[in-house]
Amino acid sequence: MVLGVLSLLAGLWGGLLLLGLHVPVLRATTAADHGPLMALGFLGTVISLERAVALRRAWGYLAPAAAGVGALALVAGAPGAFGWGLLCLASVVFVVIYVVVLQIAPALHLVAMGLGALCWYLATVLWFANWSIPRLVPWLAGFLVLTILGERLELARVAIVTPASRRAFLTATAVFGAGLIVASLPGATAFTGVRIAGAGLVLLALWGARYDVARRTVRVPGVTRFMAVCLLSGYAWLAAGGGLWLALGDLGAGVAGYDAALHAIFLGFVMSMIFGHAPVIVPAVLGVRLPFRPWFYLHLGLLHLALLVRLVPGDAFGVRVAWQVGGAGTEVAVLAFLAVSAAAVLAARRRKPRIAAVPRDAAAPRDGVAPLRGNRT
Repeated sequence: MVLGVLSLLAGLWGGLLLLGLHVPVLRATTAADHGPLMALGFLGTVISLERAVALRRAWGYLAPAAAGVGALALVAGAPGAFGWGLLCLASVVFVVIYVVVLQIAPALHLVAMGLGALCWYLATVLWFANWSIPRLVPWLAGFLVLTILGERLELARVAIVTPASRRAFLTATAVFGAGLIVASLPGATAFTGVRIAGAGLVLLALWGARYDVARRTVRVPGVTRFMAVCLLSGYAWLAAGGGLWLALGDLGAGVAGYDAALHAIFLGFVMSMIFGHAPVIVPAVLGVRLPFRPWFYLHLGLLHLALLVRLVPGDAFGVRVAWQVGGAGTEVAVLAFLAVSAAAVLAARRRKPRIAAVPRDAAAPRDGVAPLRGNRT
């Protein structure tokens, strides 16, 4: 977890450099590695750590360890092949985790998350084939989107699971996956693939808004409502990002709308989901309580407000100051999330003893790794 947080901090610093803010340049490559540090260094480490804890097999921890060390190798300026090689190793172990779990008990949500892990692997392989970061964006998005929505499908089965919902999920995932494949083809065909993938993202967002239990639990006060608000707002950003992919086609760096198309997904959708799942994942992985506090809404609100400022007056109307202020504001929101969560954990530890780090509920053992403990929203 420490390696993941260090990767996050390095990625945020690289983001400030990309915004053109006057901050010290630690390394010349920090800005260029912003995307991989955030998507694979931070999120890859944290997500694979959660799955390794759930699997309860020592070799599974090689995935988060390799991801974290690989990201720090990029920060330290080690040869790119070394850092990316470790990130590739992490993805291989991550894929194997899902292969093992699927042998225990096949399930649709595990297949979806396994496909997300495969997207991570393919992104690293394509980097070794000298693909630029913008061309890797669809596969990095595939890793995060399929992993998160697979988790939501896993939890949705306790409330809203029908043949129609499964067909809708399969259709949306198939469209998105087809888009990723076509986007990897050379020439103008790649633009068509990005548009197909964008359509898939919109369909996945509509699936979540329609079938996720958050649509019901948003009426329940406390942490349940907070998590539901995070999830539903995340689906809105996923739909917006998919719409931008559908309209643009070209996700090349420097293309008008590229910044908005990326950050609607990687900040709006992904970080909303991270904020919402933290009250469940932190106790599951670290064995400490993360009690809900009403001020959690502050960093969530700041994230959405700052992202709107960045995307609308900043990206859409070309107001550079708004783009910079919005970009810096989203980073402040992420740091506030870390600070508020740490403060809540420390306050809880002073009041109550440490809880057992059992991340999976024995009430659903049919998957080999059952849903996370805590609120099922």
